[in-house]
Parts: sequence; structure tokens; C-alpha cells
Amino acid sequence: MRTKSAKSPQAFVKSSPKINVITLGCSKNIHDSEVLMGQLRGNQMDVVHEAEKVGKDDIIIINTCGFIDNAKQESIDTILQYSELKEQGKVGKVIVTGCLSERYKPELEAEITNIDAYFGTNDLQNLLTSIGADYKHELLGERFLTTPSHFAYFKIAEGCNRPCSFCAIPLMRGKHVSKSMEELVKEAKFLAKNGTKELILIAQDLTYYGLDLYNKRNLADLLRNLSDVDGIEWIRLQYAYPSGFPMDILDVMNERSNICNYLDMPLQHITDDMLKSMRRGTTKQKTIDLVNSIRDKVPTIALRTTLICGYPGETEHDFEEMKNWVTETRFDRLGCFTYSHEEKTHAHLLNDNITEEVKQQRVDAIMDIQQGISYEKNQQKIGNTYKVLVDKKDGDYFIGRTEFDSPEVDNEVLIDAHVDYANLGNFVNVKIDRAEDFDLYGNIVK
Repeated sequence: MRTKSAKSPQAFVKSSPKINVITLGCSKNIHDSEVLMGQLRGNQMDVVHEAEKVGKDDIIIINTCGFIDNAKQESIDTILQYSELKEQGKVGKVIVTGCLSERYKPELEAEITNIDAYFGTNDLQNLLTSIGADYKHELLGERFLTTPSHFAYFKIAEGCNRPCSFCAIPLMRGKHVSKSMEELVKEAKFLAKNGTKELILIAQDLTYYGLDLYNKRNLADLLRNLSDVDGIEWIRLQYAYPSGFPMDILDVMNERSNICNYLDMPLQHITDDMLKSMRRGTTKQKTIDLVNSIRDKVPTIALRTTLICGYPGETEHDFEEMKNWVTETRFDRLGCFTYSHEEKTHAHLLNDNITEEVKQQRVDAIMDIQQGISYEKNQQKIGNTYKVLVDKKDGDYFIGRTEFDSPEVDNEVLIDAHVDYANLGNFVNVKIDRAEDFDLYGNIVK
């Protein structure tokens, strides 16, 4: 999970009251803030996202994260920043919503008392009412994008039914609830009409989609329907769970050219002891077999995973086994995190017996291995030409991504702006002439 640095207000201005939404945490929170802002704009309210200048009458809405220690601390720090500004009379109301508020509302209300209201993850209507807005059902599927308009995080379900021992998401987001296919297609058409070319499918578990609505895993059918939406050129899959993985989605990936050969599947660990304690519902051999089967069905697929180091009881042998597996498996993309001991999770009953120093050393060792793998894989791309979606211009470079890369967390393609010109949000063909650990460099070819 990625978190962003807390936004510190840099200036205070006299202006007409506006609503400033601050988003912390993951892509699911980004989506939720965008829906909230869409509703506020539908109520003809002046709403901005993470504005650095704030007015003394402004309403601040902080969409918090409560997933792991670092994210929780960032959320608390942000709440305290705006609480202090309210005390100083530099902002009007401060409202807190999101995962931290869902999980720790009584504690927050007791400790930070001048916040106007705390709301949970499913309190959108009540939040709107508290600031004089109505929930508009006719805006279903519409939202105000905070990402560049050419890509959008596309949430297909809320909550999670998985029993993973380390995860607090079900405490904050509840049980899995799929959105209907009709609602999702409508939302995709709205986004495409407004210039979105890439849908990044997100949920706590994409592969569970449809079980609650259609009595079967229905992600493959959803992909076909989304693939048919005019204007959508890339569809990307994030957060697939390995246990019960629906292999038919790989058939659709092969059938449809606008479904990226990309899969983000957090595996968390590899030893049988750790997988059992984590309650992942799989084994080392099943995991290896699944990865091999996926690569057999889609040979060009880019596989991304995330791992946890320092889970309670993780021995040196467990860690060495994971290191060897990472070396042998050669994931295209990999992220690694230290274990966070979360209250009310099953793993909280275990002894958090590994020091933070050792946890971080293990993360660093895994990422050193992955850095070498990424470098070698990138070197093999030199001389090849790829379709690249141009996201932004930064300094002397236009920066984009291939179908094998998700925004912010994966590799980027850098195009020298002194040599080539690219329109942001457009696709270009780029021939790679140089490669580093996590970046590719190339020139546009016609």
C-alpha cells in the first residue's frame, strides 16, 4: 500500500468558502474521495482536492487510512494539523472520514475533540447531510477525477471476506460487496466519454467479484463487458487473491487486446508455516504451480506481487526460503513491507517477536534481489518498441508507462523532451535505447 505525505497548508487566504478534500492511503481511498467530490459538485458546491491555500471559512474533509502503523500515524498527524488550524481560526469546519475514522472513532472523538464530525467508510450520505448537501442517486457512476483524466481507479467491489490473519481491512470496510455489472459498465462509459483511456480495476479481492451477486466468480464476464466500452484502450487488474484464482480471466486477457497483460497478485509469503499462520488458504507448492500456470497461459504477462517480512514467528529459515523463491521466480514487479501488528486481527494474538530493525533488514534484502532482477529484465527490453501511455512531463522528460506498469508503483518510460514531443494522455510508440533498474529511456517512433 502506498501512502502520500501529509499536505501542509502553505498559505492562508480570504476567499469564498470551499470544501478541501485531503486523501490519504491507497487507490481505494482515491476512488472514494472522487465519488464524494462528484456528489459535492453535483450539489453546486465549490470543492477542491488537496489545495495548499486554505481560507478561514473552508471546510476540510480528511479521508484517512487505518491500514498499518505508518499510514495511521500519517492520518493522525494530518488530523492534528487541521485541528490546530481550526483552533487558530484559519479554517472553518474539519471533518474526518475513511478507514481510521471507521476503526477508531471513539478513541479519536475522545482525543481530538474539536473535530466537527467523524464518519466511517460507508457514511457518505450522512457526511453529505452534515454539510448541507443531498446524496444524488442520478450521479451513480459519476465522479470528479483526481488522477490525470486519461486513467482512473475503478473499484468493482467493497470489503473482503478473506480471513487473512494480519489484515484489518474487514474491520474497516466490512464484508465483500460486488457492484453490479450494469452499474460498472455505466461508470466505465461515463469515464470514457470524459477522456479516460485506462481503467485500473481495484478491490480488496478482484477474484471474488460476483460471488455475492451471481453465485459465481464473474470477473471474466465483467472484463468482457468493460472491454466492449468504446474509448477504453487499457484495462489493468490489481489486487487478485491467489486462493481460488479464476483462470478464465486469463482466457479473456488473451482474447481482448485492451486488457493489459498485467496482474497484481499479493502473495505475502511462501513457506508453508507462514502461509498457514497467515491464513492464506494455500501452500508453497500451490503458489508455485499457480504462478507457473499463469505464465504458461499468458507468456508475456507482467506479474507484480507484495510480500511481508517479519511476521510473528518468521524464522531465518523462513526468510531464506522466501529469498530463494524470489530469486527463482523473478517477478516483474515486487513490493515488500514490514509486518505491522494490528489490533483485533487474528495475528495480534501472536507474539510480535521480531524487532523493527530485523524486519527492515529483511525488506531491504528482498528489495536488493528484486532490484537486480528488474535491472536484468529491463536490459532485455533495449531495442524493443512498446506502446506507451504518456502520463506527465517532468523537467526534461515526458514520462509514460507500458501496459506492464501501473502508475506510481511500477517502472516508467522516459522520453527526452528536447528530442520528442508527446501529448499528455495519448499513446505513442517508444523504442527503448537505455535501461536502468526501474526506468526505461527511449525515443518516439512513427
